[in-house]
Amino acid sequence: MVTLNRISEPPVSSTTLRIALAQLNLFVGDVAGNTQRVIDTAAEARALGADLVMFPELTLCGYPPEDLLFHNGLRRQVAAALERVRTETRGIAVMVGYPEYQAEDIYNSAALIRDGEVLANYRKQELPNYSVFDEKRYFQPGQASCIVEIKGIRIALLICEDIWRPGPARAARALGAQLLCVINGSPYSLHYQQRREEVARARARETGLPVVYLNLLGGQDELVFDGASFVMDGTGQVAQRFKAFEEGLFMVNIDLTGERALPQAAALAPLPSEEASVYDALVLGVRDYVGKHGFPGVVIGLSGGVDSALTLALAVDALGAERVRAVMMPSRYTSQMSLEDAQGQADLLGVRYDVIPIETLFATVLEALEGVFAGRPPDTTEENVQARCRGLLLMAISNKTRRMLLTTGNKSEISVGYSTLYGDMAGGFAPIKDCSKLLVYRLAKYRNTIAAAIPVRVIEREPSAELRANQKDSDSLPPYEILDPILELFIEDDLSVDEIAAKGFDRATVGRVLDMVKRNEYKRRQAPPGIRISDRAFGRDWRYPITSGYSPRAIVPGGPAR
Repeated sequence: MVTLNRISEPPVSSTTLRIALAQLNLFVGDVAGNTQRVIDTAAEARALGADLVMFPELTLCGYPPEDLLFHNGLRRQVAAALERVRTETRGIAVMVGYPEYQAEDIYNSAALIRDGEVLANYRKQELPNYSVFDEKRYFQPGQASCIVEIKGIRIALLICEDIWRPGPARAARALGAQLLCVINGSPYSLHYQQRREEVARARARETGLPVVYLNLLGGQDELVFDGASFVMDGTGQVAQRFKAFEEGLFMVNIDLTGERALPQAAALAPLPSEEASVYDALVLGVRDYVGKHGFPGVVIGLSGGVDSALTLALAVDALGAERVRAVMMPSRYTSQMSLEDAQGQADLLGVRYDVIPIETLFATVLEALEGVFAGRPPDTTEENVQARCRGLLLMAISNKTRRMLLTTGNKSEISVGYSTLYGDMAGGFAPIKDCSKLLVYRLAKYRNTIAAAIPVRVIEREPSAELRANQKDSDSLPPYEILDPILELFIEDDLSVDEIAAKGFDRATVGRVLDMVKRNEYKRRQAPPGIRISDRAFGRDWRYPITSGYSPRAIVPGGPAR
């Protein structure tokens, strides 16, 4: 089946179709607010002379709505919202994403509305069910192409995953489409923009059709949507690319020459460096998580180390110095260097800075436990007590001031459990949770290229938790130059001990690291959410059992270790 509608318009001399791309930061569940943005933005696009305005995937409810989709209240709100868009937008065609309810079925759909009439409705055909996506839990797949003619150009309506598979675009081309318009909710990860463009290029070259690709913007829990919308001609050349991590209403001109739709070349935003794109994603993720939850600001435990230093810089860039509060909580093991560097960074960034020593609290806890611990030598227990003293104080400040507590743990530490449950893991949000230690150093150096924000000594010093005398991270962990590549090969590539060792790593070290990852799943399940910037972060796309008899070091009889 194919839906083909022609939008009747007054005669015009131009053969150019003007499309406005509404790269908006929407709010999951705020149906009324999202709908008002659609109505206001459509009016703005009309004033700019647009014939069609495109909005992101599941515009009205936000993406991803998850189990909100099952709620009858959302169903009623979406129906009312679609009616508002139908009755309150005029003089412009509006392509808007929404969850379509039909009896017991739900579809991920896009409606094409003009002057009070729903002229076409398209149901997403390809439903992603991998990584952070689980759309088959919610939606039924559509079965039909949908082609709409506007100003003489036949446009195929597509939604996100439809462009990642060849079938929908090819079917639309076979039915006479001249242009592919794709609305998306495609989350950020490192290098993902290049992959999006490679996929769009493949579809363009297969069909000979231009692609107009609109992506969502904004932070939603663990996910960040980076925008970076673009237009590609039928040969696979990028004709326009718009800035990532910024809202905007971007104009695209499509000329009709004979039977061919040809995008006009215009501004081409450059692809940012790895460090720049990750940093911008983290800033946007922090800003939206704090802002959409309505917190007046954040509090951070500032230790003098690079992790908390980077987290503080991110928070200031996301929220402004006036909404950020830093607290140094020295113990008997805190170095003078840490005290100086924490104070220096707080002064540099202009945040409120408090010093609350934990020695008295730490000593009181040890005294209370003296009888229970009698005859047992000091070990990591006493180290963890210090971390939990700090967690207690920070959570108290968070409760009293209503500021969200940001944790400062990185992916390397969280992977192997080099963190304290109810201590430094306590908090509401973990901005650098998906950043390896080596990436943390790269981001810290990058931030200083913009303006001085992190003391150089913080970046150059050997890392230490400072929970015992002369402690270094390397006492407990392999060097990060070894640890981080092993973790990436296991977490993101699912390689076995032997497969990782075959890449030049010591097998015993690999087995030890993977054992630590397995043992600490219970900690990760209790950690706060954090921003996903890799292909596989701890959270939505990491689902390992806590209770498991699996051994990464096991040798399979008659075969390689897995």
